[in-house]
Amino acid sequence: MEYYSSQINRLVEELSRLPGIGSKSAQRLAFHILNMPKENAQSLAGAITEARNNVRYCKECCTLTDDDLCPVCKNGKRDHRTIMAVENTRDLAAYEKTGKYEGVYHVLHGAISPMLGIGPGDIRLKELMVRLQKDVDELIIATNSSLEGEATAMYISKLVKPTGIKVTRIASGVPVGGDLEYIDEVTLLRALEGRREL
Repeated sequence: MEYYSSQINRLVEELSRLPGIGSKSAQRLAFHILNMPKENAQSLAGAITEARNNVRYCKECCTLTDDDLCPVCKNGKRDHRTIMAVENTRDLAAYEKTGKYEGVYHVLHGAISPMLGIGPGDIRLKELMVRLQKDVDELIIATNSSLEGEATAMYISKLVKPTGIKVTRIASGVPVGGDLEYIDEVTLLRALEGRREL
């Protein structure tokens, strides 16, 4: 039985296609949008349309941007000789929030996963290798600690090491506030191996 009109149902259906949005959340969002002032709803629709039409990959690091180069790559104060490879733009944003990393990034847009049919040619490795032919001192591999992230890190490391560029991997280990008894063995081993002097 249909509770809402066809346009409301369509709005709920479209919103429920977003990741992490179930049918109840989609309904709440739909009614929120319908109760917004018309100008705000049009502004939201315009922002979505403009972003979809204008956002593209940065020519240097492959992150999402609405310009040829993203703000990080444009910044002359950044250390362009240090590149951090991350899986996606959200990972880049997470490192930027720390305010401590002064190098630049390369966004891979995924990780190698033979189980899902994602090979080295399906992520932005070719673009990374082209960048590494420039004046680069260090490549920091900051992929996730998942099986796919580890496989990607190992693959990149084997590709890059023969070039003489220093290849490092981010440390991983026990999260702040985590109880050791609940942490898996691989994480505990990584924490032990990544220890440093106090």
